[in-house]
Amino acid sequence: MSFRAVTAALLLLAIAGCSREPEMLGQGDLAFDRDALTAQFRAIETAAAPAVLGVAVQDLSSGQIIAYNGDRPFPMQSVFKAPLAAAALAQIESGRLSADEVIEIRDIDLSPPRSAIAEAWPGRARYTLGELIERAVVDSDNTAADAVMKRIGGPGVVTSWLEGEKVKGVSVDRYERQLQPEIDGLASFRSAWKGQVAYDAAVAAAPPATARAAARAYLADRRDTATPIGAVRCLEALAQNELLSPAYSRRLNALMTRSSTGLARLAAATPPGGTLAHKAGTGRTAFGVNPATNDIGLYTLKDGRRIAVAVFLTGSTQDAAAREAVIAEVGRVVVAAAR
Repeated sequence: MSFRAVTAALLLLAIAGCSREPEMLGQGDLAFDRDALTAQFRAIETAAAPAVLGVAVQDLSSGQIIAYNGDRPFPMQSVFKAPLAAAALAQIESGRLSADEVIEIRDIDLSPPRSAIAEAWPGRARYTLGELIERAVVDSDNTAADAVMKRIGGPGVVTSWLEGEKVKGVSVDRYERQLQPEIDGLASFRSAWKGQVAYDAAVAAAPPATARAAARAYLADRRDTATPIGAVRCLEALAQNELLSPAYSRRLNALMTRSSTGLARLAAATPPGGTLAHKAGTGRTAFGVNPATNDIGLYTLKDGRRIAVAVFLTGSTQDAAAREAVIAEVGRVVVAAAR
Protein backbone atom coordinates (compact mmCIF):
# COMPACT_ATOMS: atom_id res chain seq x y z
CA MET A 1 0.00 0.00 0.00
CA SER A 2 1.33 3.43 -0.94
CA PHE A 3 2.12 6.13 1.64
CA ARG A 4 -0.80 8.18 0.29
CA ALA A 5 -3.22 5.27 0.72
CA VAL A 6 -2.05 4.56 4.26
CA THR A 7 -2.46 8.23 5.18
CA ALA A 8 -5.98 8.33 3.76
CA ALA A 9 -6.98 5.19 5.65
CA LEU A 10 -5.68 6.58 8.94
CA LEU A 11 -7.55 9.83 8.32
CA LEU A 12 -10.82 7.97 7.72
CA LEU A 13 -10.34 6.01 10.96
CA ALA A 14 -9.74 9.21 12.89
CA ILE A 15 -12.87 10.83 11.43
CA ALA A 16 -14.95 7.74 12.25
CA GLY A 17 -13.68 7.82 15.83
CA CYS A 18 -14.54 11.49 16.26
CA SER A 19 -18.05 11.10 14.81
CA ARG A 20 -19.02 8.11 16.99
CA GLU A 21 -22.18 8.91 18.94
CA PRO A 22 -21.74 9.00 22.73
CA GLU A 23 -23.59 6.46 24.85
CA MET A 24 -26.99 7.54 26.07
CA LEU A 25 -27.11 8.60 29.69
CA GLY A 26 -26.89 5.58 31.97
CA GLN A 27 -26.46 2.96 29.25
CA GLY A 28 -22.94 2.20 30.34
CA ASP A 29 -23.99 1.67 33.97
CA LEU A 30 -27.13 -0.49 34.10
CA ALA A 31 -28.44 -1.08 37.60
CA PHE A 32 -29.68 -4.65 37.26
CA ASP A 33 -28.50 -8.08 36.17
CA ARG A 34 -31.51 -9.23 34.15
CA ASP A 35 -30.95 -12.97 34.52
CA ALA A 36 -30.18 -12.82 38.23
CA LEU A 37 -33.18 -10.64 39.05
CA THR A 38 -35.56 -12.73 36.93
CA ALA A 39 -34.35 -15.89 38.69
CA GLN A 40 -35.05 -14.31 42.08
CA PHE A 41 -38.56 -13.29 41.03
CA ARG A 42 -39.21 -16.82 39.79
CA ALA A 43 -38.06 -18.26 43.13
CA ILE A 44 -40.36 -15.89 45.03
CA GLU A 45 -43.31 -16.94 42.86
CA THR A 46 -42.50 -20.62 43.35
CA ALA A 47 -42.53 -20.16 47.12
CA ALA A 48 -45.89 -18.37 46.87
CA ALA A 49 -47.55 -21.02 44.66
CA PRO A 50 -50.27 -21.38 43.48
CA ALA A 51 -50.27 -17.59 43.28
CA VAL A 52 -49.10 -15.85 40.11
CA LEU A 53 -46.58 -13.05 40.57
CA GLY A 54 -46.13 -10.13 38.21
CA VAL A 55 -43.25 -7.68 38.55
CA ALA A 56 -41.80 -4.83 36.55
CA VAL A 57 -38.84 -2.73 37.64
CA GLN A 58 -37.36 0.31 35.93
CA ASP A 59 -34.18 2.18 36.72
CA LEU A 60 -35.15 5.72 35.74
CA SER A 61 -31.52 6.78 35.29
CA SER A 62 -30.88 4.36 32.44
CA GLY A 63 -34.40 3.40 31.43
CA GLN A 64 -33.55 -0.26 31.97
CA ILE A 65 -36.65 -2.41 32.56
CA ILE A 66 -36.75 -5.91 34.04
CA ALA A 67 -40.11 -7.69 34.00
CA TYR A 68 -41.51 -11.01 35.18
CA ASN A 69 -44.95 -11.82 33.73
CA GLY A 70 -44.71 -8.21 32.69
CA ASP A 71 -47.31 -8.30 29.90
CA ARG A 72 -49.92 -10.26 31.84
CA PRO A 73 -52.99 -8.26 32.99
CA PHE A 74 -53.54 -8.37 36.76
CA PRO A 75 -56.58 -7.07 38.69
CA MET A 76 -55.60 -3.66 40.06
CA GLN A 77 -57.99 -3.03 42.93
CA SER A 78 -57.02 0.31 44.55
CA VAL A 79 -53.82 0.67 42.55
CA PHE A 80 -56.04 2.47 40.02
CA LYS A 81 -56.41 5.42 42.40
CA ALA A 82 -52.93 6.70 41.54
CA PRO A 83 -53.64 7.16 37.80
CA LEU A 84 -57.14 8.39 38.70
CA ALA A 85 -55.60 11.14 40.83
CA ALA A 86 -53.16 12.00 38.05
CA ALA A 87 -56.04 12.36 35.57
CA ALA A 88 -57.97 14.58 37.99
CA LEU A 89 -54.93 16.76 38.74
CA ALA A 90 -54.34 17.14 34.99
CA GLN A 91 -57.84 18.62 34.65
CA ILE A 92 -57.21 20.94 37.60
CA GLU A 93 -53.87 22.01 36.15
CA SER A 94 -55.49 22.78 32.79
CA GLY A 95 -58.14 24.94 34.47
CA ARG A 96 -61.06 22.68 33.53
CA LEU A 97 -61.69 21.94 37.21
CA SER A 98 -60.84 23.58 40.52
CA ALA A 99 -59.44 21.82 43.57
CA ASP A 100 -61.60 24.15 45.68
CA GLU A 101 -64.87 23.09 44.04
CA VAL A 102 -67.25 21.71 46.67
CA ILE A 103 -68.87 18.36 45.91
CA GLU A 104 -71.85 17.08 47.87
CA ILE A 105 -71.98 13.36 48.58
CA ARG A 106 -75.53 11.94 48.36
CA ASP A 107 -76.75 8.51 49.38
CA ILE A 108 -76.46 7.31 45.78
CA ASP A 109 -72.80 8.41 45.76
CA LEU A 110 -71.71 6.17 48.63
CA SER A 111 -69.39 3.26 47.89
CA PRO A 112 -68.36 0.00 49.56
CA PRO A 113 -65.57 -0.21 52.14
CA ARG A 114 -62.90 0.97 52.43
CA SER A 115 -64.60 4.36 52.95
CA ALA A 116 -64.47 6.57 56.02
CA ILE A 117 -66.47 9.12 54.02
CA ALA A 118 -69.36 6.66 53.62
CA GLU A 119 -69.23 5.76 57.32
CA ALA A 120 -69.33 9.45 58.30
CA TRP A 121 -72.27 10.21 55.99
CA PRO A 122 -74.67 11.98 56.46
CA GLY A 123 -72.87 13.65 59.35
CA ARG A 124 -70.59 15.18 56.77
CA ALA A 125 -71.56 15.31 53.10
CA ARG A 126 -69.54 18.15 51.53
CA TYR A 127 -65.91 17.93 50.45
CA THR A 128 -63.70 19.87 48.08
CA LEU A 129 -62.40 18.07 45.01
CA GLY A 130 -58.89 18.47 46.39
CA GLU A 131 -59.92 16.76 49.63
CA LEU A 132 -61.50 13.88 47.72
CA ILE A 133 -58.34 13.34 45.66
CA GLU A 134 -56.33 13.29 48.86
CA ARG A 135 -58.70 10.84 50.56
CA ALA A 136 -58.64 8.56 47.52
CA VAL A 137 -54.84 8.34 47.41
CA VAL A 138 -53.80 8.63 51.05
CA ASP A 139 -56.68 6.72 52.68
CA SER A 140 -57.76 4.65 49.66
CA ASP A 141 -61.33 5.82 50.25
CA ASN A 142 -63.69 4.27 47.70
CA THR A 143 -66.42 6.91 47.97
CA ALA A 144 -63.80 9.61 47.40
CA ALA A 145 -62.42 7.78 44.38
CA ASP A 146 -65.85 7.33 42.84
CA ALA A 147 -66.74 10.99 43.41
CA VAL A 148 -63.50 12.09 41.73
CA MET A 149 -64.07 9.65 38.88
CA LYS A 150 -67.59 10.94 38.30
CA ARG A 151 -66.45 14.56 38.35
CA ILE A 152 -63.76 14.07 35.68
CA GLY A 153 -66.10 12.17 33.36
CA GLY A 154 -66.04 8.50 34.33
CA PRO A 155 -63.67 5.52 34.13
CA GLY A 156 -63.22 5.71 30.36
CA VAL A 157 -61.75 9.19 30.69
CA VAL A 158 -58.90 7.85 32.83
CA THR A 159 -58.01 5.07 30.41
CA SER A 160 -58.22 7.26 27.31
CA TRP A 161 -56.17 9.99 28.96
CA LEU A 162 -53.45 7.52 29.90
CA GLU A 163 -53.37 6.12 26.38
CA GLY A 164 -53.12 9.65 25.01
CA GLU A 165 -50.10 10.14 27.24
CA LYS A 166 -48.54 6.92 25.85
CA VAL A 167 -49.28 4.85 28.94
CA LYS A 168 -50.58 1.49 27.71
CA GLY A 169 -51.67 -1.55 29.66
CA VAL A 170 -53.69 0.21 32.40
CA SER A 171 -57.45 -0.19 32.01
CA VAL A 172 -59.89 1.60 34.35
CA ASP A 173 -63.42 0.43 33.55
CA ARG A 174 -65.77 0.60 36.55
CA TYR A 175 -66.60 2.65 39.62
CA GLU A 176 -65.84 0.97 42.94
CA ARG A 177 -69.58 0.96 43.69
CA GLN A 178 -69.97 -1.20 40.56
CA LEU A 179 -66.83 -3.32 40.78
CA GLN A 180 -66.84 -4.45 44.40
CA PRO A 181 -70.46 -5.68 44.63
CA GLU A 182 -70.11 -7.39 41.25
CA ILE A 183 -67.07 -9.42 42.25
CA ASP A 184 -68.78 -10.35 45.53
CA GLY A 185 -71.87 -11.68 43.75
CA LEU A 186 -74.12 -8.81 44.87
CA ALA A 187 -76.56 -6.50 43.15
CA SER A 188 -75.81 -2.79 42.76
CA PHE A 189 -74.48 -1.11 45.88
CA ARG A 190 -77.03 0.50 48.17
CA SER A 191 -76.52 3.01 50.98
CA ALA A 192 -77.81 0.51 53.58
CA TRP A 193 -74.57 -1.42 53.00
CA LYS A 194 -72.30 1.48 53.93
CA GLY A 195 -69.65 0.60 56.48
CA GLN A 196 -67.62 -2.57 56.89
CA VAL A 197 -70.07 -4.40 59.18
CA ALA A 198 -73.10 -3.85 56.96
CA TYR A 199 -71.22 -4.69 53.79
CA ASP A 200 -69.76 -7.88 55.27
CA ALA A 201 -73.28 -8.95 56.22
CA ALA A 202 -74.49 -8.37 52.66
CA VAL A 203 -71.62 -10.44 51.27
CA ALA A 204 -72.32 -13.25 53.72
CA ALA A 205 -75.98 -13.31 52.63
CA ALA A 206 -75.19 -13.74 48.94
CA PRO A 207 -76.06 -17.20 47.54
CA PRO A 208 -72.84 -19.28 47.66
CA ALA A 209 -73.16 -20.48 44.07
CA THR A 210 -73.59 -16.90 42.84
CA ALA A 211 -70.69 -15.63 44.94
CA ARG A 212 -68.39 -18.46 43.82
CA ALA A 213 -69.19 -17.84 40.15
CA ALA A 214 -68.56 -14.10 40.60
CA ALA A 215 -65.21 -14.71 42.29
CA ARG A 216 -64.14 -17.07 39.52
CA ALA A 217 -65.24 -14.62 36.83
CA TYR A 218 -63.24 -11.80 38.42
CA LEU A 219 -60.02 -13.77 38.17
CA ALA A 220 -60.54 -14.05 34.39
CA ASP A 221 -61.86 -10.50 33.84
CA ARG A 222 -59.60 -8.19 31.85
CA ARG A 223 -61.46 -5.07 32.99
CA ASP A 224 -59.87 -2.94 35.71
CA THR A 225 -56.50 -4.56 35.17
CA ALA A 226 -52.94 -3.45 34.60
CA THR A 227 -49.86 -5.16 33.29
CA PRO A 228 -46.77 -4.72 35.46
CA ILE A 229 -45.01 -3.01 32.54
CA GLY A 230 -47.97 -0.67 32.06
CA ALA A 231 -47.99 0.23 35.75
CA VAL A 232 -44.26 0.96 35.74
CA ARG A 233 -44.66 3.05 32.60
CA CYS A 234 -47.31 5.07 34.46
CA LEU A 235 -44.90 5.61 37.37
CA GLU A 236 -42.12 6.60 34.97
CA ALA A 237 -44.37 9.10 33.17
CA LEU A 238 -45.32 10.65 36.50
CA ALA A 239 -41.71 10.81 37.72
CA GLN A 240 -40.50 12.34 34.45
CA ASN A 241 -43.26 15.01 34.49
CA GLU A 242 -44.87 13.63 31.34
CA LEU A 243 -48.34 13.41 32.88
CA LEU A 244 -48.28 16.59 34.94
CA SER A 245 -46.15 19.68 35.40
CA PRO A 246 -43.33 19.38 37.97
CA ALA A 247 -45.44 21.17 40.60
CA TYR A 248 -48.43 18.86 40.16
CA SER A 249 -46.19 15.79 39.89
CA ARG A 250 -44.69 16.73 43.26
CA ARG A 251 -48.19 17.17 44.65
CA LEU A 252 -49.23 13.64 43.68
CA ASN A 253 -45.87 12.21 44.74
CA ALA A 254 -46.38 13.76 48.19
CA LEU A 255 -49.84 12.16 48.49
CA MET A 256 -48.47 8.76 47.47
CA THR A 257 -45.64 9.13 49.99
CA ARG A 258 -48.29 9.58 52.70
CA SER A 259 -50.32 6.56 51.57
CA SER A 260 -51.62 4.77 54.66
CA THR A 261 -52.34 1.32 53.20
CA GLY A 262 -50.06 -1.57 52.28
CA LEU A 263 -47.28 -0.44 54.60
CA ALA A 264 -45.97 -3.99 55.03
CA ARG A 265 -45.37 -4.33 51.29
CA LEU A 266 -42.91 -2.23 49.25
CA ALA A 267 -42.64 0.27 52.11
CA ALA A 268 -41.16 -2.44 54.32
CA ALA A 269 -38.18 -2.63 51.95
CA THR A 270 -37.45 1.11 51.84
CA PRO A 271 -33.68 1.43 52.46
CA PRO A 272 -32.20 3.79 55.07
CA GLY A 273 -32.20 7.34 53.76
CA GLY A 274 -34.65 6.44 50.98
CA THR A 275 -38.32 7.18 50.40
CA LEU A 276 -41.25 5.47 48.71
CA ALA A 277 -44.25 7.02 46.95
CA HIS A 278 -46.73 4.20 46.36
CA LYS A 279 -50.31 2.97 45.99
CA ALA A 280 -51.41 -0.43 47.18
CA GLY A 281 -54.47 -2.45 46.21
CA THR A 282 -56.15 -5.44 47.85
CA GLY A 283 -59.05 -7.66 46.89
CA ARG A 284 -61.33 -9.58 49.23
CA THR A 285 -60.40 -13.24 49.77
CA ALA A 286 -63.28 -15.46 48.65
CA PHE A 287 -63.51 -19.23 49.01
CA GLY A 288 -59.88 -19.39 50.11
CA VAL A 289 -58.43 -17.49 47.13
CA ASN A 290 -57.26 -13.89 47.13
CA PRO A 291 -57.61 -12.24 43.71
CA ALA A 292 -55.30 -9.27 44.21
CA THR A 293 -52.62 -8.10 46.60
CA ASN A 294 -50.62 -5.37 44.88
CA ASP A 295 -48.33 -2.40 45.32
CA ILE A 296 -46.79 0.01 42.85
CA GLY A 297 -44.30 2.67 43.84
CA LEU A 298 -41.29 4.83 43.20
CA TYR A 299 -38.25 4.34 45.43
CA THR A 300 -35.93 7.32 45.73
CA LEU A 301 -32.62 6.05 47.08
CA LYS A 302 -30.27 7.96 49.37
CA ASP A 303 -28.01 8.86 46.43
CA GLY A 304 -30.97 10.28 44.46
CA ARG A 305 -31.48 7.37 42.05
CA ARG A 306 -35.11 6.46 41.40
CA ILE A 307 -36.46 2.96 40.87
CA ALA A 308 -40.06 2.34 39.76
CA VAL A 309 -41.54 -0.97 40.92
CA ALA A 310 -44.89 -2.66 40.27
CA VAL A 311 -45.78 -5.91 42.04
CA PHE A 312 -49.03 -7.84 41.52
CA LEU A 313 -50.00 -11.10 43.22
CA THR A 314 -53.14 -12.97 42.18
CA GLY A 315 -54.68 -16.34 43.01
CA SER A 316 -52.97 -16.63 46.38
CA THR A 317 -54.18 -19.03 49.07
CA GLN A 318 -51.97 -17.46 51.73
CA ASP A 319 -53.14 -15.13 54.49
CA ALA A 320 -52.72 -11.35 54.30
CA ALA A 321 -49.42 -11.24 56.20
CA ALA A 322 -47.84 -13.85 53.95
CA ARG A 323 -49.04 -12.11 50.79
CA GLU A 324 -47.63 -8.80 51.96
CA ALA A 325 -44.36 -10.51 52.82
CA VAL A 326 -44.09 -11.70 49.19
CA ILE A 327 -44.29 -8.10 47.95
CA ALA A 328 -41.87 -6.89 50.61
CA GLU A 329 -39.41 -9.56 49.49
CA VAL A 330 -39.64 -8.36 45.90
CA GLY A 331 -38.89 -4.85 47.17
CA ARG A 332 -35.85 -6.04 49.13
CA VAL A 333 -34.51 -7.94 46.12
CA VAL A 334 -34.87 -4.87 43.90
CA VAL A 335 -33.29 -2.48 46.40
CA ALA A 336 -30.39 -4.86 47.05
CA ALA A 337 -29.79 -5.27 43.31
CA ALA A 338 -29.72 -1.49 42.83
CA ARG A 339 -26.96 -0.90 45.36
